[in-house]
Amino acid sequence: MKQNEDQQTALPDIGETVLPGVSEVAVADYLAQNPDFFTRHKPLLEVLTVPHDSGRAISLVERQTSLLRERNQQLTIHLSDMIDIARHNDAQFEKTKRMVLSLLDAATLDDVAVALEESLCRDFYGDETALVLFSDKPLSVNNLRILPRATAGVIEPLLTTNLPTCGQLQLIENRFLFEDAAVKVQSAAVIPLVKGHTVGLLAIGSYDPYYFQSSQGTLFLCYVGEVLSRVASRIMHEEQG
Repeated sequence: MKQNEDQQTALPDIGETVLPGVSEVAVADYLAQNPDFFTRHKPLLEVLTVPHDSGRAISLVERQTSLLRERNQQLTIHLSDMIDIARHNDAQFEKTKRMVLSLLDAATLDDVAVALEESLCRDFYGDETALVLFSDKPLSVNNLRILPRATAGVIEPLLTTNLPTCGQLQLIENRFLFEDAAVKVQSAAVIPLVKGHTVGLLAIGSYDPYYFQSSQGTLFLCYVGEVLSRVASRIMHEEQG
């Protein structure tokens, strides 16, 4: 009877004897260099065990199955995240397209200001918008500010970069941009409008101090700035004759 039990529990003959002088490192190196070892000696997979997070020992087959299941769950989550990002990007594209078309349809600077406010507050959840254009000549406008370039000294650091700035502004910058609403604006995105020279700026304010952050991407803001710069520059040139 004991002989039968020994036959049932004995390891399969793999044709080699591990000598006492062979280190674990040597065994590990051998297995790494022979990845098909367990393919040729499948019964070992049933006998060898590895520790599990639960504390019990499991066979290599069970461990591999568990790893594959975990990997599958990770891939499922990753795929779900990618689908969510794609949907978000599609929605952003549609909103951006609507805004660009509205800007292209604008015949006056007031039309530009209205199109921006409707799009940025409705589609992009801005709480306040401010469009400031620079000109030493008078322009026929009702809904936006036209100022000489020399009066913009307090926001000069926001203009000289020619790139969007996001985050919490200084109080003096907030007051210049958002005037009466400055105390409510806790974070903002400021986009210089450049067409050969600085023609103005667009500021989008949020009551949420963390809505605009310095670490966020500015690709969308740069695109808005490029389109708006061209539209505003064209209309200003037409009105100034």
